[in-house]
Amino acid sequence: MSVFRALQLLPFLWAFLQASESLCLQKDAKACYTYALPLVSGENAKVQDLREKGLAFMRKSCLLGYMKACDVIGENYYKDKSYRAALPYLEQSCARSVVFACEAAGVIYRDGRDVRQSDHKAREYFEKACKLGSGDACYNIAMMYRGGFGVEKSRSNEKKYYQLSCEKGLRAGCEKFTELDNEDRGIDTGIIARIKAWFQ
Repeated sequence: MSVFRALQLLPFLWAFLQASESLCLQKDAKACYTYALPLVSGENAKVQDLREKGLAFMRKSCLLGYMKACDVIGENYYKDKSYRAALPYLEQSCARSVVFACEAAGVIYRDGRDVRQSDHKAREYFEKACKLGSGDACYNIAMMYRGGFGVEKSRSNEKKYYQLSCEKGLRAGCEKFTELDNEDRGIDTGIIARIKAWFQ
């Protein structure tokens, strides 16, 4: 898009945002979200005053029942490391199958960030995210089975979740699955294979 064309669109964008703000003040939840989104994303998110104003309108949108706004608030609190504030929003979003929210809630419980650490709850959220297509969540579950965190150690389950993470596109999952699979087949891998190769 040319600079000239972009400049032509600015008055329309400004009018749209002003109309959204006006509708928001009349308790239109979607208008609040529409007005707030540009203020909490992109370069505007780096300007504290704009971001705070955007989050205020986003909270209003959420309180008026627009769930996408609640998702954005949870994500913003999480990125700001306000984990206790983020958790209720993330749990609601995860219940509606928002992958990021399930992953983030799992991390909060796994690491005990501003909440009581719970491997059981972490695994629940990671399992949901894994089912929704997150390779990272599947990998986290594999690590739980590897270390016996909240579950009984299980090499077969560990391998299964590494394979799932690989199928969902996570390279680290593919590498771990291949390593375990090769070990099961009696094929040397990793550092042992490299050391043996030096002496051949």
